[in-house]
Amino acid sequence: MQQRSIGGRQVSAIGLGGMPMSIEGRPDRQRSIATIHAALDAGVTLIDTADAYCLGADEVGHNEVLIAEALRSYGADTSHVLVATKGGHVRPGDGSWQLNGDPAYLKSAAAASAARLGVESIGLYQFHRPDPKVPYADSIGALAGLLDAGLIQMAGISNASVAQIDVARGILGEDLVSVQNQFSPQHTDSLVELEYCASLGLAFLPWSPLGGIRRAGQVGGTQSVMSEIASARGVTPYQVVLAWELALAPQVIPIPGASRPESIADSALAADFVLDQAELVRIENYLV
Repeated sequence: MQQRSIGGRQVSAIGLGGMPMSIEGRPDRQRSIATIHAALDAGVTLIDTADAYCLGADEVGHNEVLIAEALRSYGADTSHVLVATKGGHVRPGDGSWQLNGDPAYLKSAAAASAARLGVESIGLYQFHRPDPKVPYADSIGALAGLLDAGLIQMAGISNASVAQIDVARGILGEDLVSVQNQFSPQHTDSLVELEYCASLGLAFLPWSPLGGIRRAGQVGGTQSVMSEIASARGVTPYQVVLAWELALAPQVIPIPGASRPESIADSALAADFVLDQAELVRIENYLV
């Protein structure tokens, strides 16, 4: 599988987003474990998670525990797999998503995440989402402290603007290695951040790269250029979408969510599927 870099560490060009396995509508544990194993079988070496991927406060870290179990039970070496987790979001159990960017909270959350993942140092830890009640620089300062303490190996940010990327770079310098924003054909608002990351050499990790749980089905609509190209090339529309995102910049590493082995196995094939220039132009014209 094609490789890309996060902070100098090589990972698969397609990652696995763990969120659908732990929030509303999630599958049973056996199918979730099978999905993670299918990703590993397909050559995926980047798994994205967060302590807030759960249903409520009584099961914080549900997805982290699930991933740790899947890695332990895989039956082969998984030391090369980069698990990226996040802190700064909380789920109180009423279906909402709330924010907590307090530095003390982030430090304790990271320590709890490391324990759930069964590691002494988290491979990549990202600030999940800016908290308007806390100065952004203060939250990023917590990441710097976690790096200094050795509790995390690399730091990133999520749901960040260009201005916030600059704030984070000002504090973390080259220790800032990734930005994880929503990006898909249905949601291109973060294109400016994607292009900015590419100019800086920062990994850009599109979340919901297929449009999200509720909108992914639109990718293969009969009137979609993605569907037309997929039919002509003998692949799925999902592979076309992910291949288009990969073609935007060498720093792009999509992390499609999955809750079925078949889904991530299909998405992983996009890492080695290359669109030609005419197809890329067709897609760009379609999205304008």
